[in-house]
Amino acid sequence: MLKLSAVFTLLAAPALATGLEIEVAGEANGMIKVDLLEDVAPGHVEQITELAREGAYDNVVFHRVIDGFMAQTGDVEFGKTGGDMSMAGRGGSDRPNLAAEFSDITFDRGVVGMARSQSPDSANSQFFIMFAPGPFLDGQYTVVGRVTEGLDVLDDIKRGEGPNGAVIGEPDRMVSVTVTE
Repeated sequence: MLKLSAVFTLLAAPALATGLEIEVAGEANGMIKVDLLEDVAPGHVEQITELAREGAYDNVVFHRVIDGFMAQTGDVEFGKTGGDMSMAGRGGSDRPNLAAEFSDITFDRGVVGMARSQSPDSANSQFFIMFAPGPFLDGQYTVVGRVTEGLDVLDDIKRGEGPNGAVIGEPDRMVSVTVTE
């Protein structure tokens, strides 16, 4: 028979969080593991995990990478390896855009946020991972997760050029993106 305190401990334990394992290849090679924050941005996490389960993120490039800021990827429409990279970053998925799910989580190193256009409710499939703190993004972009392993791999991703961080030549890519429980 369980003691009452043990029952309360079990009830108070957090549910297993959903995560992603992102296998990266290019100048960076290795695994980035992300803990997705479904309690913070449930709609965004659901969309990301569905796209990952479908294999939509496999072989999608890091098309915008700004040193000291962030690495952006996730354009499942125009960002596949071997495609016309001039369009990478302009697409999304065949799913509808998402309403913003802003939180008070600060954009620190390793935080994963959803990319969007000027409209707060335009996030779809693209996301970015912070190289360094960016508190100026707080409350303006949806936080969906945090890197738990692989910051060294993140740091090795090929950097882009110019103010928009466009990657010239062969960009690094997400070979596979797997959902973990």
